[in-house]
Amino acid sequence: MREDLSADIVELNRDKALAAVKVRAERGEDPLAILDECRLGMSLVGERFQAGDYFLAELILSAEIFKKAVVILEPYIAKAQSPKPIGKVVLATLEGDIHDLGKNIFAIILKSKGFEVFDMGADVPPVRVLEKVRETNPDFVGFSVLITSAFDSMRQVANMFEEAGIRRQFKLMVGGGVTTPAVRDYIGADFQTTDAIEGLHYCISNMKGVCND
Repeated sequence: MREDLSADIVELNRDKALAAVKVRAERGEDPLAILDECRLGMSLVGERFQAGDYFLAELILSAEIFKKAVVILEPYIAKAQSPKPIGKVVLATLEGDIHDLGKNIFAIILKSKGFEVFDMGADVPPVRVLEKVRETNPDFVGFSVLITSAFDSMRQVANMFEEAGIRRQFKLMVGGGVTTPAVRDYIGADFQTTDAIEGLHYCISNMKGVCND
């Protein structure tokens, strides 16, 4: 089944893929496992795009299939959530970047493991992030980025945290396909990854004594 669902997304078989997601969720399969199969399909689409076999239209269509699959799965993921939040996370794609698929996947995974997530969306002005962090007092702040021009916005927010005297109150994370350890250092973040599951493990490991994976 795993290969079939991923293949349907790769081949852009929208109706077949979404029907499979719905049927499998209804019969009680692990919604996160189904989500991971969808994510694998998206990764393979990305590889075809990079190789020049797919173009922007195919990339957009696959993203739409994935988003509709997420809508189907969210109620099932919510049922598995811990009733008491084990930590708080603010997520945002900052000003200058409208890509939020990776962030959305990370948000869903965090919620499924009991984290309270404040997802601010995409193209978010730095001052709004500062306001949200002051308002929510999170354990983690995560920035998702897919274009290099947004690096400066992330650094700007990090500097604003320092100036406000709140930078050491939480762990600052950065993720996305264009990020590297050098980007982490440029921004002044604590953690960098291109893998949502690795990000989840980082959050859990920093909440030792509060939650168990």
